Amino acid sequence: MPQMPAAGDPAPAIALPDESGMLHRLADRGGEWTVVYFYPEDDTPGCTTEACEFRDSFASIRAAGAEVWGISPDDPRSHAAFRAKLELPFTLLSDAGAAVAIAYGAWVERTKAGRTDMRTQRSTFLVGPDGRIAHAWPAVKPEGHAAEVRSVLVAAKAQAAS
Repeated sequence: MPQMPAAGDPAPAIALPDESGMLHRLADRGGEWTVVYFYPEDDTPGCTTEACEFRDSFASIRAAGAEVWGISPDDPRSHAAFRAKLELPFTLLSDAGAAVAIAYGAWVERTKAGRTDMRTQRSTFLVGPDGRIAHAWPAVKPEGHAAEVRSVLVAAKAQAAS
């Protein structure tokens, strides 16, 4: 399994479909900031909290100059229902085979109730306009996370401008 990329590392490639089947490529975002967050599953308590926090912070994150992409292994139909239910204004991408989660080190082994399986680890990456990781959050708690991402984005942009 690849290690999770750290600040300064090139961001692994992303080319995934949204709920309408449109392919989104990180390479097409050159020159722009992108918040990439991985979450385990649509419509579960923690993932709903995190999505709502990004929804509620979305305007200020956009105003600070970044797009938000949420990535999970759920299929496009599940993403469409999740986006509609929560009125999410940002892009959700389907990583059905977990290839992108693996590349970002966000696909991990988990043991729960005596059963071991592979699952997406809640983690977030701020990708700079140069295509490199500007900041990584390897193990995210949903509460307050979007506000922290926005603060780091603003600081990273200020540092890049100086």
